[in-house]
Amino acid sequence: MKKNALLVVLLSLAPLYAQTPSKELDGIAHSEKQSAHNRMVLVANPDTDNYDITYHKLEFKVDPADYFIAGKVTTTYTALANLSTVIFDLANELMVSAVKKNGMDLAFTQNGNNELVISLPATQGTGTEATLEITYSGAPPTNGFNAFTSSTHNGSPVIYTLSEPFGARDWWPCKQDLNDKINSIDVYITAPSQYVSVSNGLETTAPVIEGTLKTTHFHHGYPIPAYLIAIAVTNYSVYTQEAGTAPTQYPIINYIYPESLATVQPQLDQTPLLLDFYESIFTPYPFRDEKYGHAQFGWGGGMEHTTVSFMVGFERGLIAHEMAHQWFGDKVTCGSWKDIWLNEGFATYLASMVIEHFDGEDAFISDKNNMISSITGFSDGAVYLTDAEATDVDRIFSSRYSYKKGAMVLNMLRFKLGDTAFFQGIKNYLNDPLLTYGYAKTPDLQMHLETASGMGLTEFFSDWVYNQGYPSYVISANNSVPNQVQITIKQTQSHSSVSFFEMPVPIRLVGSGGEQKDIVLENTINGQTFLVDVPFIVTDVIFDPQKDIISKNNSVNLGVGYFDLKTDITLYPNPAMNHLTLSLPQGVTTKKTVIFNNLGQKTIESTFETSWDISALATGVYYVKTITNLGMKQLSFIKN
Repeated sequence: MKKNALLVVLLSLAPLYAQTPSKELDGIAHSEKQSAHNRMVLVANPDTDNYDITYHKLEFKVDPADYFIAGKVTTTYTALANLSTVIFDLANELMVSAVKKNGMDLAFTQNGNNELVISLPATQGTGTEATLEITYSGAPPTNGFNAFTSSTHNGSPVIYTLSEPFGARDWWPCKQDLNDKINSIDVYITAPSQYVSVSNGLETTAPVIEGTLKTTHFHHGYPIPAYLIAIAVTNYSVYTQEAGTAPTQYPIINYIYPESLATVQPQLDQTPLLLDFYESIFTPYPFRDEKYGHAQFGWGGGMEHTTVSFMVGFERGLIAHEMAHQWFGDKVTCGSWKDIWLNEGFATYLASMVIEHFDGEDAFISDKNNMISSITGFSDGAVYLTDAEATDVDRIFSSRYSYKKGAMVLNMLRFKLGDTAFFQGIKNYLNDPLLTYGYAKTPDLQMHLETASGMGLTEFFSDWVYNQGYPSYVISANNSVPNQVQITIKQTQSHSSVSFFEMPVPIRLVGSGGEQKDIVLENTINGQTFLVDVPFIVTDVIFDPQKDIISKNNSVNLGVGYFDLKTDITLYPNPAMNHLTLSLPQGVTTKKTVIFNNLGQKTIESTFETSWDISALATGVYYVKTITNLGMKQLSFIKN
């Protein structure tokens, strides 16, 4: 999910994302927090974990000009234990008027703790199914969370919802913990007939108009968590596109404010291209039996509601981020808020891969470098959340850790495993029958990447996911023997939770003639030394040229080491007339130089000089013996 009030200015097409990704990600995360509450006293509700919801029929009556909702929610569920009561999450401000089972009124209470407690007429046995119908109405709470919002655009009223992470209960009776997905839903939105209604899934029938009201029916036949169910109602214009390839094509349906359509339509035209790209590297679009699309709303940024991402603007980076969530967050959903990086880290990295694919390697490197700079702005911080952090909306949606560090950890896994194993592991993760259209936690991802690569990743996940900070590297290199360079890697750690960050280290070796050799050193211990074959004298060493590692304050020390005196020390000009110069590689100095004529007579002798006046010498062949700090070299020249 992404949101930011600063993004209300619609950004232009593709290249701008590559120019300002870090600021945009900060905005995405800021808006995804959504709440004025920095800490919410909300943990998994044990009162709702004894039943499994299989179906919701959601009937809502709203008017965009009126901050009010009236609804009837019909829920089919299976008891996971013997039940005498069933409890739903529901804000205190919404008043329930009736609860029925098989047409019979049931007793209920609203306990003041944002719960609806329903008394069953008899104990419901484990494994049995039942259906309850709840009728309610009211003005949803205005608690800073803004799960249900009434606003205007260009003078027209609009209502929209946004429930992540803890807001579904603010506008309908639900089970909002990350331990259940509803197998399917039907959503019926009744609103004044001049408006267009939006929800998850497809309109299976034409809207029904009765007097001044219109009821629009959406069916969504895939498992969905409560926080991804959404509605919006206003005077939308509808712009339809097509994605996929025959015979598996599916519609892209965009619900856009009329005043914005002409501006954003060229931006929306990127959507099929991005869907094609994601399908080519991962799996087919997960909800292709229904639709993908967008609905414009008033919260800055966007939210990845299943099959219809809500957005304020439609620049490429935002479309790419929310679209990525359809795979990572909607098809496979993080199994706890501690694992939020499985949603946000993936969405951020896929948007970065869009830069790589469409804008090229340099833009991709720049984007990664911006993320690294932000991540290393503080010395601490883990990708995985603690129990306490998982109740803190600010921490859940930390742009630095959940988004950028999560994304760069995925980049490091890709670098460590290689593209073939990395992408195969991700495909297996997305297609795992135990995870697909369900919930996943961090060990599930680790297991699939280990299986695909054959590598053990326990140390990697300990260092980079569960613990804090980053390394700073010191790379020391010496041309030690002919055609070989000796490299030593040392590191310090920014946080005490990690004693050593295990990671392959990429290095670029550069020669004086512009030669290059890229190497990757499997750095497993501090102070590790490597001997690397290289067919040229190394004159420069570049650490992590592609920006594949989270690190900061790195340094490179290039020692003098070995030089090939046979080829790297020369005399010029040759032949010479008045002046002669000795050319030495960087780091090589002379101790003594003697010039002899062809009779073996000494004609010139010097110590540290490297240039001589030879105008007084007779014509002929001369021999030069120079002793350097690295050894002796004999040369010859012709005096004209």
